[in-house]
Amino acid sequence: MSLLSLLQLSDPALPIGGYAHSGGLETYVQAGVVRDPVSAGDFVRELLRTSVHYTDAALASLAFKAIVSGNEGELAGLDRLCEAVKLPREMREASRKLGGRLGKIFGGLVGLGSEAREGMNGTGGQISDGRCRFPVHYPVAFGYCAALLGIGLREALTGYYYNAAAGMVTNCVKLIPMGQQDGQVLLFSLQPLIMELVEQSLEPQRELIGMCCVGLDIRCMQHEQLYSRLYMS
Repeated sequence: MSLLSLLQLSDPALPIGGYAHSGGLETYVQAGVVRDPVSAGDFVRELLRTSVHYTDAALASLAFKAIVSGNEGELAGLDRLCEAVKLPREMREASRKLGGRLGKIFGGLVGLGSEAREGMNGTGGQISDGRCRFPVHYPVAFGYCAALLGIGLREALTGYYYNAAAGMVTNCVKLIPMGQQDGQVLLFSLQPLIMELVEQSLEPQRELIGMCCVGLDIRCMQHEQLYSRLYMS
């Protein structure tokens, strides 16, 4: 049951609008920096190692732990932290939009399953009776949902990293463009890195949340001024 929940929660085709955001990739492509399978691989790996690892995955992991430990009040602080460390405006807005749409899909479901409630040592009752507000930002909302759906932390983080990687590879295929086969080869090659990052994210370092590749943030900011755009960020 938890495997099916994980597949649904981490499905890149989940209708929350992830396909509309390139995370600055569109700027890199227009600048000619990302232009082929090799440079696409460099971009995706750097994104996973920095922005996803130190910010999004760390917040998802902490949100998961907060629910498991019965400390739902920590979610609001994690939401505020996410708002603060996402410097590019488009990335903050993207995180809010994805989190809001995830809430529309799962907000009425995560507190209803008896297995999820029992697995959370009774915290499911507090969630389902409305005393805990659904998180605003996507990584916090993802960790919240994964915990209440009875998904293990390692599995949830694997799904999170895979979702991020698959989304970026799909965008590379569309924007560069490059072949579907090249995209799948790239995605397959990311498996060892994803497994390594998952292990590191099981115990995230709070003091490193927000550490990023400055170049990625700058390209995200420059995206606002592009003459033509296919993506929202």
